[in-house]
Amino acid sequence: MRLVATVFLWLVTTALLAVSVPTMWAQRNIVSEDGYVALATAAAKDPDLQAATASELTTQILKFAAENGYPLRNAELVRNAVETYTGNAGFPGQFGQANRIAHRWMFTDSVRHEGISSDRWLVDIAPMLNDSSLKATLGDLDLDVPQTYTVPITVPEDSALRPGQLRTVATWAPWISVGSTVLAGVFALLTLAAARSRGKAFAALGVSALLVGATGWAAVEVARRYVDAALDHTTGDIRLIAEAMVVHAEGSLHHWLNLTLAAGGALVVFGVLVAMLGGLVRRD
Repeated sequence: MRLVATVFLWLVTTALLAVSVPTMWAQRNIVSEDGYVALATAAAKDPDLQAATASELTTQILKFAAENGYPLRNAELVRNAVETYTGNAGFPGQFGQANRIAHRWMFTDSVRHEGISSDRWLVDIAPMLNDSSLKATLGDLDLDVPQTYTVPITVPEDSALRPGQLRTVATWAPWISVGSTVLAGVFALLTLAAARSRGKAFAALGVSALLVGATGWAAVEVARRYVDAALDHTTGDIRLIAEAMVVHAEGSLHHWLNLTLAAGGALVVFGVLVAMLGGLVRRD
């Protein structure tokens, strides 16, 4: 009976851990607005993202200038100036802040309350266009960029993406991530308490972490196909920017999964050592 209870508690712990690791990562890096901005800021250090952003900003600067009576004929000069800007140390922070509206569009729909009514996914590039280093690089061109200047990301009419679609996720994700993590810890302790051998119980919990880490890696590979399909709804420079951010997000999740695998391996080794020491004590 004790063995059955221990196995049951171990299975519940494994299931809770399988929920807590990805949900905690998602809460910290995707659902949280500040976490998403931090993710975008880190991704902006990627040279491919910088090049794609420079191309998109060049297009938007030329468009904005033409619409406001400043026709620019030397696009290459603008492109070189923007590339200098995206390569400087201040760009990642500006890029991260530019993605706030994109996050709010999906998770809160607050863009409507900010005077921006749109059914399209929006990214605010005003912080980058208003950056002092970019204006200095462009020289005497006096472009009066507003405080908010949004660029729409292509969303097809039949797409499931809608403003505020993930508000429910934003509401429940913190509770699920914290709750599953706390419960995983509680059931891990109960597993240790119910087991006849503490060493074997530690090793079993290590196996749980190894299973979760390995399954997570496999799940990321499977999910990538669906992410690529979603990226197909965007084109040009916006797609390249989004793809670079997805690659960075994958790297972040892989890091969490690697830590889970490392923790699992350490627990297995620790459990084996505890079991061996326990065996030696019983012999004496």
